Amino acid sequence: MTAHSLAHARVSYADRAVAAVARLMIAWKNRRDFQMLAEMNDRELADIGLTRSDLALASELPLANDPTARLGALARRRAA
Repeated sequence: MTAHSLAHARVSYADRAVAAVARLMIAWKNRRDFQMLAEMNDRELADIGLTRSDLALASELPLANDPTARLGALARRRAA
């Protein structure tokens, strides 16, 4: 390996590591936001176009998936 390709490989690994940490932080924030929605009462959820069953559906998603994105799609579909 040349010095240039070794330096490029290090940057590439660092970029991937930073991206992975960023994805984890975003997932943590989205799960925290989801938890805040779960603490709302049914009337508050209805005000933003959601139901308790929407939360149940979104909670079944794998941890890697963003439950808030799913809830947004459900609310938009219901509003249309």
